[in-house]
Amino acid sequence: MTNSPVILGIDFGGTKIAAAVCGLTGNRLGSATVSSGGELGARASFDRGIEAARGLLDSVVPGARPAAVGVSTFGIPFEDRVDLAPAISGWDVLPLGRELRAAFPGSEIRMATDAKAAAQAEARWGALAGADPGVYLNLGTGLSAALVLGGRVVAGADGAAGEIGYNLRAVADTGLAPGARVPLEDMVSGQALARRAAALPGLPMSAAQVFEASPDDPRLDALLSDFVAELAFHVVNLAICINPARIAVGGGMARSWDRLRPGLERALKAGTPFPPELTLARFPAEAPLIGAVALAVDAAGAAAVVDGAPVSHPLRTLDDTLDERHQP
Repeated sequence: MTNSPVILGIDFGGTKIAAAVCGLTGNRLGSATVSSGGELGARASFDRGIEAARGLLDSVVPGARPAAVGVSTFGIPFEDRVDLAPAISGWDVLPLGRELRAAFPGSEIRMATDAKAAAQAEARWGALAGADPGVYLNLGTGLSAALVLGGRVVAGADGAAGEIGYNLRAVADTGLAPGARVPLEDMVSGQALARRAAALPGLPMSAAQVFEASPDDPRLDALLSDFVAELAFHVVNLAICINPARIAVGGGMARSWDRLRPGLERALKAGTPFPPELTLARFPAEAPLIGAVALAVDAAGAAAVVDGAPVSHPLRTLDDTLDERHQP
């Protein structure tokens, strides 16, 4: 069944797992979302995602095996581990590639970080189409970015290009290892915003609730102003370095675009020699899942056949490059 006319995309997130069954060209046939169960650890979370994906497959195309499975995840995925993946305990030592091949035997498997998968979706079908260079800024549970050059997502020598969550925040941080300083993600991310709000008396709430309540609470308004200012500082420096034509913003916090956009736009216009266009991503909430589908579309490529005719998707994927550089 390697020529089965369906593919599967899975997005493993820190708080939720999403899956989509699609035709070989990416047309969606069905989708499902479950909570990650991250508090139970990596194994429980991975198993929950696989169970949800298999259940979706059975409901949409009973008995079918996907020609390819594309997977996006927080952290940098490899066959035997996931680097830079602190969101769920044990995810860093999960042999993700091997586990996926065991879960879907006979299917082509492709993997990418959530931000890079999202950037691939936006470059192919969304807000970064035709933008060269383009930047995808992911504002979610964590913080990261991805660079698109010539329609291709830049991986970096170790797959870590765009991991701005590790940025230094002050000159005093120079020379200090990540464990000896406060990285940017610990102050500017969905988790960080909720944690900072919880430090205010009587205000335990999620990042989304902070955005919603801030107009009526001076303390939250000040917290958000500081949050956006620090984020803008790093986005401006990123734009100065890359000189992108466009920056697309996605992730869970993009739902509060009206609160984020003015500060970011003002900082980019004031601080960069050539301000880029700033826009909301076309798929602000689903880009990592859609990127996972794009990975599967490419992976199915030469092997895919519909009604006896081959379906070709010749684009070389981001993960092909990573696999060549980091064979276990």
